Amino acid sequence: MATITTTYDGDMRLRTEVGHHVLTIDVPPEMGGRDRGPTPPQLFVASLGSCVAAYVASYCDRAGIDDTGLEVDVVFDKAEDPTRLVNLRIVVRLPNGSCGDRLEALRRVAEHCPVHATISTLEQVSIEINDRTALAGAAV
Repeated sequence: MATITTTYDGDMRLRTEVGHHVLTIDVPPEMGGRDRGPTPPQLFVASLGSCVAAYVASYCDRAGIDDTGLEVDVVFDKAEDPTRLVNLRIVVRLPNGSCGDRLEALRRVAEHCPVHATISTLEQVSIEINDRTALAGAAV
C-alpha cells in the first residue's frame, strides 16, 4: 500500500512529500492562509484535470490524434454544510486534433484515469486519529 505524508509546518502551511518532490500547500485566507501554495481542494481538482489530460494524451499518441495544445478544464462549484466541491465538469480541448469516430473512446479513456475512477466509485474514506497516547502504545 502506498503512502503520501503531509506535515503541518505551522502558520497554516502544509508540506507534502511525493517521492522526491515537495509540495507547499496553504489554506484559504479566511482559514489563516497566505497564498503560499495551492489549497487542498485546488490540488484535488488539479489532480483530476492532470490525470484526465495524461490519459487523453496517451490515447491520442497511440491513435495518431494530434494532442498539441491539449487542455483540460475542471469546472466546479463549492457547496456548504458540509463544505465540498460539487457539479464537477471536465472539459477536454484538442484544438489541433481530429477525433472523428473516436470521441466516445476518448471519453471512456478520460473516465478511466485513476482519479476519476476513484471519485466515481468511492463509497467511503475512513479517518483514524492517533494521539500521543495511541502513538506511545503503538511504539511498545
